[in-house]
Amino acid sequence: MLQDQRAVLELLYKVSREFASALDLRTVLTRVLFASLNNVGGERATIVVVDDNGRVIESAIVYGNQLRETTTLQLKDTVDRGLAGWVMRNRQAALVPDTSKDPRWLRREDDAQDRSGAKSAMAVPLLAREKMVGVLTLVHPVPKAYGDEHLELMQAIAEQAGMAIVNARLFSESQRQAHVMTSLAEGAVSMNTSLRMDEVIESVLSKTKQALAVETAALGMVEQSNGDIVFRAASGENRDKLIGKRIKANEGIAGMVVREGRGVLVPVVTDDAPLTGAEQLAGKVRALSCAPIHARGKVIGVLEVFNPLEKVFDPDALLVLTGLGGLAGSTIQNAQLFESLDIAQQRYRDLFEDSIDPIVITDLDGHVIEANLQAMILSGHTSRELHQFIIEQMHDVDFEKTGRGFEKIGNSAVEYESTLYDSLGGTHPIQVYARKVNFDESESLQWILRDIKERKDLDALREDLAAMIYHDLRSPLANVLSSMEMIAAIIPDAQQEAAAPILAIAKNSLDRVQRLVSSLLDLTRLEQNQPVGQRKAITIPALVKDVIVAVKPSVDGRKQSIETILAEGLPAVFVDVDMMRRVLINLVENAIKYCSYQGHIIISAETAGEFVRMCVQDDGPGIPEADRERIFNKFTRLKNSKNEGASGLGVGLAFCKLAVKGHGGKIWVEAAPEKGSRFLFTIPITTLPITKES
Repeated sequence: MLQDQRAVLELLYKVSREFASALDLRTVLTRVLFASLNNVGGERATIVVVDDNGRVIESAIVYGNQLRETTTLQLKDTVDRGLAGWVMRNRQAALVPDTSKDPRWLRREDDAQDRSGAKSAMAVPLLAREKMVGVLTLVHPVPKAYGDEHLELMQAIAEQAGMAIVNARLFSESQRQAHVMTSLAEGAVSMNTSLRMDEVIESVLSKTKQALAVETAALGMVEQSNGDIVFRAASGENRDKLIGKRIKANEGIAGMVVREGRGVLVPVVTDDAPLTGAEQLAGKVRALSCAPIHARGKVIGVLEVFNPLEKVFDPDALLVLTGLGGLAGSTIQNAQLFESLDIAQQRYRDLFEDSIDPIVITDLDGHVIEANLQAMILSGHTSRELHQFIIEQMHDVDFEKTGRGFEKIGNSAVEYESTLYDSLGGTHPIQVYARKVNFDESESLQWILRDIKERKDLDALREDLAAMIYHDLRSPLANVLSSMEMIAAIIPDAQQEAAAPILAIAKNSLDRVQRLVSSLLDLTRLEQNQPVGQRKAITIPALVKDVIVAVKPSVDGRKQSIETILAEGLPAVFVDVDMMRRVLINLVENAIKYCSYQGHIIISAETAGEFVRMCVQDDGPGIPEADRERIFNKFTRLKNSKNEGASGLGVGLAFCKLAVKGHGGKIWVEAAPEKGSRFLFTIPITTLPITKES
């Protein structure tokens, strides 16, 4: 009994840590479902999340080991009329040994006896601080499969899940609010870049279309004489059909918005929707939203958007559109009255004070004339004290970047890392962005001093982790390898054939770990500009053959194929053979990892002047052009939905880059002719004789 209790406690501790390690609501729900299925058992699990008013706001279904694509509407019947709804209303768990005999079970066509038949089910409430946050349901295909012990375990898991779901829900809400604020802030900045009315309107539409991700956005202005709305501009599909079209004051969605002075969102446009002929010119309208443009307490126009690209509007779409409408009203009014200069200055000051980064304004000689609250907090100096400073007293200025007289600082930011000194003698690592701005009608310098302590601490943690890995693993790995060799030597001949595949798998895995450790060691040495190890001449075919033997188990496991295309008469290369072998293995293993199942990999080589140019090509998802430089940075890994299972530390390509560079070559990546990626690198040729083992 004590052992069982210990096992349950260990399980709950593990489950609790797993739930607490994620903040994304969808991720938390998925983990709850899989934890329930894996530890309690069953063929499917569902979870419904509700808000404080009991409305369903999110749901998820796992069938077998697959997360099913679902919408909240698919589980709404279960909440309204099924077992989950009963649990929610009664705030207590339910155990259903036979679903065919329990009226609380919502029977569907699939429950018929000639199909899936009767089942066993359990549902438990998810509570946090005595509040109902959702319902977790498990279903087993066999009646009476669940008992009281299963229900107790499920309730224990649910207790851990409740608070995790609340935290994730709050995080999602904060992210949505951050999205709203970001959209509005970006909209405010974008809309106030010109005094010309056409440019203002174009900017309003561009930001509206971008923020709401819609097919079409249109801006209509209210005519003072009759209250009619005329579309002054449009962006996206059918824009030319909309521009200049008129909507009567008492017609259409836009007319209703002007009359009532509030926004409207129509998630699904039906045949009886009150659209006017002008609004229908946007094409086949599936959904639309419209918000008023306010200025000085009056509605002077409307912003109307049609057909979200994601098929449905974001929950905050109307809030964002209403906010953009308010911003647009101020901007348009400013443009009409030619008063944008003073308001732009005030907006700049607001952004200056509310910035999360320390900002200092200096004159062109570097004397501080203004500093925001964050600058005072980070430096520990008062505003009066900072006004006595010159900028180089606050931090180490990189005069190579800025110029001794700051003459290199222009309208685009000069960027560098530095150290800021505070009033207590402490130091803070900072990222500096310096550029020219107009402040209080005079040309000035703006210094953004972003605190990067967390980033530096993370970099140090990564370095310490890497050091621990390759220093602490080398000796145990050598011992394991020696032990394996001894085991292989003492196994009787009659058992050699049976033991050989197991030993081969173990040796291949050890080889991979040793290559990683060696690469980490080399990475550190090469980062310190130490030379590569002992070089010798080797032929390309010998190098490629050795690499193919090393990666063969991985290739066979994914049913992939490797093709070699080596030019005739390739000269030998002069390299650290083990290091270059690991470079090529890294590139091929990357190709194996990101290649499709039963995919095809090509290793090719040709002469390029004083170098041999080698290429590893795969048919995987490819690498976006914007990421082709940064993938060679240490600890960098790209996220790709097609390869979510791909893992790694993100040091392989960084090692490849430094190793190739250390040999005097270069490495780069480009798109393959049809699909996938081509990693290319050059290594120097040699006229030295080839050793026997090469």
